[in-house]
Amino acid sequence: MSAPLSKELRKKYNVRAVPVRKDDEVQVTRGTFKGREGKIIQCYRKKYVIHIDKLTREKANGTTINIGVSPSKVVITKLKLNNDRKSLLERKSRVALDKNKGKYTEQTDAAAAQKASNEKGDKASLAAVD
Repeated sequence: MSAPLSKELRKKYNVRAVPVRKDDEVQVTRGTFKGREGKIIQCYRKKYVIHIDKLTREKANGTTINIGVSPSKVVITKLKLNNDRKSLLERKSRVALDKNKGKYTEQTDAAAAQKASNEKGDKASLAAVD
């Protein structure tokens, strides 16, 4: 269950989204609770929702219950960092820094043509030696 990072955190870590966890601070971006902020108190993986500390409602018999919010409808404003989370951010940002990976450009086309002609020349010289 992942949620996008806020613009400040996205700029700081070069990561777009991370998995949510208890004690992250989030802001709701969609639905009737749009704009409300709070801390995650529970990640309910079976129902694929998160419970936020200030989002509750009262039932008819007077008990208060937490309201489930989809993690895709919130933005993480503050991360609870531990060693695993730091290594995850480092790993993901390393991939994000190499933006030209897999992109096709004229330079790569020229380099590929150069390499192919070199290999063709090598095969011809090997055939001449035999």
